Amino acid sequence: MASLLVPPPYSLPDHYDGWQLSWKFLVFRPAILRVQACLLLALLVYAGLSLYGKTANARKADRFYSVVLPLFSQQFSKPTSGLVSDGPSDFFVFSTGRRAISSLHTVLALRPRHDLLQFIWQYLWSAYDLRYEPFDALTFDFTLGSDAAAATPDFIWAVMRKSELTVIRDQRWDLQTFTRTANHPGLDSTLSVMSEFADVTETLVKLAPSRDSTPLLTLISSALPYLRVFSITDQPEERPSASALATKSKRVILTFDLPDDAQGVNRILPLLEGTFALVDLLATGRVTFRPETRAKIRKIREDVEKTVKEEEEKEKREEVLEDRRSAKRKAEEERFAKLGAADQKKALERERKRALKKSQGKLVRKV
Repeated sequence: MASLLVPPPYSLPDHYDGWQLSWKFLVFRPAILRVQACLLLALLVYAGLSLYGKTANARKADRFYSVVLPLFSQQFSKPTSGLVSDGPSDFFVFSTGRRAISSLHTVLALRPRHDLLQFIWQYLWSAYDLRYEPFDALTFDFTLGSDAAAATPDFIWAVMRKSELTVIRDQRWDLQTFTRTANHPGLDSTLSVMSEFADVTETLVKLAPSRDSTPLLTLISSALPYLRVFSITDQPEERPSASALATKSKRVILTFDLPDDAQGVNRILPLLEGTFALVDLLATGRVTFRPETRAKIRKIREDVEKTVKEEEEKEKREEVLEDRRSAKRKAEEERFAKLGAADQKKALERERKRALKKSQGKLVRKV
């Protein structure tokens, strides 16, 4: 076995007319190592591209952070944790210390420029699947404080790029479960509204949260072409357990294409600054809906919570039944293993006849 694993000794060719370097009994013949040289060159190129991609991602993240830091410093008493990297392509900033906002998670999920193979795979897959669009994702996740959440009515409302509808519906349980999609005349033709009821949309489009009284829809449209999703939700993004539904939080989530330069980042700042003002407005309790709308929203959530609980209980019952079946099969296998050869043969014959009789009974009933 060891001889199979050890490669055979290399024998130098008798005739070598290439360039060589010799010193005493040492001889270096480069032409013999062409394959190794190509592999080493490929490794160096890959390492160089990886380092370049990692540096490029870090530069993009630093450029973004330098633009938004003044706004964060203005809005938060504890403005940021600083730009923290979680690998070569993921960065985040945690901000806290502001009225009405429990925390703000700023997440940059950049393309894997450090991994040439994965980067090429993304390009090839996007050419095959036209719905797949790799991009540098920038997400602002506002979690409302307890007082602000109590003053804010339960609802889900979102504005998103139409090209994102299929992807977002697959990724966002809250939007898929509670909302319907519609166009709105106050929005760009590339955007759609996802809302539970028309009353929710009518109330929110009238809001002017910015200091200069710019309407919310105008702020959202000003972030084009970088905006992908602007959403307000009281439900989790992923399908929750029954216990998690009782501890849900209220959030405002914005997702963008990360701009390539500081000028692009400045394009999204008005909407970001308006979101801080929107949270303050929600915290005052002045954003309300008609009583019948609130009753419908409450009824829908009760029905969804009931459905989630029933599905969990059904899954638990199925798990218990499966455990019992497994235990029964294991006991039968152990009992069969203890039988002698003759008894095992008889048991197998009985099982064969039982299965044949059962299949014949099914055939008769079908006829």
